Amino acid sequence: MKISEAALLIRNGQIIDGTGAPPIQDGAVLIENGRISYVGSAEGAPDQGPIETLDARGGTIMPGLVEAHFHPTYFNVEALEDLDIKFPVEYVTILATYNAKLALESGYTAARSGGSLFNVDHWLKKAIENDLIPGPRLVASGREICGIGGLMDWNPDYRKIGMEGLVLLVNGADEARAAVRKLVKDGVEWVKTYPTGDAASPDANDHHTLCMTFEEMYAVVETAHNHGLKVTGHCRATEGIKNALRAGYDALEHGTFMDDEALEMLLERDVPVVPALYFEMASVKNGPAIGMPQAVIDGHLETLEGGAESARRILKAGGRLGMGGDYGFAWNPHGDYAKELSFFVDYVGFTPLETLMCATKTGAEIMGRGDDLGTLETGKLADVLVVDGDVLANISLLQHRERFLAVIQGGEIKAGAYKYQPNDRECAYPLQER
Repeated sequence: MKISEAALLIRNGQIIDGTGAPPIQDGAVLIENGRISYVGSAEGAPDQGPIETLDARGGTIMPGLVEAHFHPTYFNVEALEDLDIKFPVEYVTILATYNAKLALESGYTAARSGGSLFNVDHWLKKAIENDLIPGPRLVASGREICGIGGLMDWNPDYRKIGMEGLVLLVNGADEARAAVRKLVKDGVEWVKTYPTGDAASPDANDHHTLCMTFEEMYAVVETAHNHGLKVTGHCRATEGIKNALRAGYDALEHGTFMDDEALEMLLERDVPVVPALYFEMASVKNGPAIGMPQAVIDGHLETLEGGAESARRILKAGGRLGMGGDYGFAWNPHGDYAKELSFFVDYVGFTPLETLMCATKTGAEIMGRGDDLGTLETGKLADVLVVDGDVLANISLLQHRERFLAVIQGGEIKAGAYKYQPNDRECAYPLQER
């Protein structure tokens, strides 16, 4: 990925460094060779050599956001067929490049894939790293793993079309190991599994059912860890959460119905969770308009309330939470990522600082890149978001791309008003020599 060699000083804004520390008023961030060389008060900023300046206009200087459960190949999904057989791989790839560009323009400079059709995310990552297309720094998951007859196995056998473009279906520990070995060849970094069902499937695989056995889950972890891969899982049902923690999972998606025993196990191993809760709210709010069955809406409401309570308990107990998830559905489209952040403040009850720490520092840790990304600290890669306004006073500003002065990745301005004027592509606020 291209690293800017120009020195850039971002000034005249409050700094939220992503660690959860109080903001630094009238702060400055100096970027040199694509990395942060100074972060602190403006009066202490270095004053030597040719440095370009970027005026934050009294707004906010913060780390680039991390989407910790990104589905790049989902695009306005309305029905199950939209997920696996609606489009050929060629068009799915084009849609994924669009979603990647949109994520970056939305302030998300990094993302961890939560699963992808046809292993597209692996190749999408390579294209982004080689500067062929714009997008977030990406960690790939490729195809997912689920038990036969589980949540992700919806194509009836008489169609004889299988599910292998989206998910590898397993029946027993040996098939689970074989599935992971296929993913090893695909080049993924995370293995995504489905230990439990979901409200979307109320008849056979609802949010209190299990879709994989413990033996299958353990076989996945044992094989993945042998090859240096990490394992996560769609975990809603309480017993599925416990099975994942006992099996040695490295993260949990959702972690919805967490009892005291599950929470204790989670904290003991310091396993991060990505609740992906705004999807549930969007389903409850928008479900009736799209004809979502009432039983499904009711299930999403139960999941929403249970997941919110689990998230509160995890954070209060000192656990780690990442932000993001399941965007790409017709009722929860790509580009709405920051609605999750407002939701956690307004509905779940997190403070803005807590929410932003989850969306930056913890997200980078989940990616496995906490040493390089996620906070504004000396030596880290300069992935920075500059917002026109105080996001601590109004976190919903992050939903409005027109308020972004600069989306910076590796010291290079990739999007925002300082990059292009929307209509004539002229510099809106030209950089000034200092």
